[in-house]
Amino acid sequence: MNWFEGFVTRRFAVNGIEINAHVPDDACGTRTPLLLLHGFPQTHVMWHRVAQQLKKDFWIVMPDLRGYGDSSRLPGLPDHSNYSKRAMAQDMVDVMDQLGVQRFALCGHDRGGRVAHRLAVDHPEKVQRLCVIDIAPTLDMYAATDMDFARAYYHWFHLIQPWPLPERMIGGSAISYLHAKIGGWGSTGLDYIEPHALAEYERCFVQAENIHSACEDYRASAGIDLEHDRASRARGDRVACDMLVLWGERGVVNKMFKPVDLWQAQCAGQVSGRVMPAGHFIPEELPKLTSQALQNFFTP
Repeated sequence: MNWFEGFVTRRFAVNGIEINAHVPDDACGTRTPLLLLHGFPQTHVMWHRVAQQLKKDFWIVMPDLRGYGDSSRLPGLPDHSNYSKRAMAQDMVDVMDQLGVQRFALCGHDRGGRVAHRLAVDHPEKVQRLCVIDIAPTLDMYAATDMDFARAYYHWFHLIQPWPLPERMIGGSAISYLHAKIGGWGSTGLDYIEPHALAEYERCFVQAENIHSACEDYRASAGIDLEHDRASRARGDRVACDMLVLWGERGVVNKMFKPVDLWQAQCAGQVSGRVMPAGHFIPEELPKLTSQALQNFFTP
């Protein structure tokens, strides 16, 4: 089975790195360009079932974020700025520019949602509509940290420890760590993941450079990303377009936060939301429902 039928692999040179992506093998035509961003600890492969259901109506671009999958993995800088969501968002804008797309619909899951949020704030002219999946704003989540949140999202505090401690700990049993993550967070084991997708996650995650990059992503979120978020709020910068928020009923976001209220405070447009009968990995657990929600929200 060609599970990316209708797409081709391309590499894009942006900001001194290379971004790996699947892009359509035809011209956009009248379809709405749609940029889909994955989260931790996965790659763009997480979108393959959603993409097959949406490709007739949307011109879909699925990249690996810097540091993930087959995109460039760089050693982190002292301030972790090369893994800031601002840097990652600029990568995505530059990829779309190279494809000749000036304005697009945008959806991000997990870390990809945080990149998408920063992209929408920094580049409001680029984003038609924004969907984020199973996240609340980073600054609000850190500000609300208590013992229950620390237990549920312990990785937020483990991965930010100085190099090389978390890298070496994870690297000691990388597959076990990966399986624990994608089989947990309210998800019911690994059965929701197709074998070829799981094999791709395993292939990429076990590489030492990818483990380091993932840690740098989280280190940035606990430092320079919070600085950027605080500065944006102080200026009154908000997402300019309408937003859709999807979150899993068995996930941490549903148990501990009010995502629609938190996102409405950061959005000048209208925010709608829906709880999904899933854990954290909604696009793979519920590809049909996710596709329907995106189709309804992004259709002009």
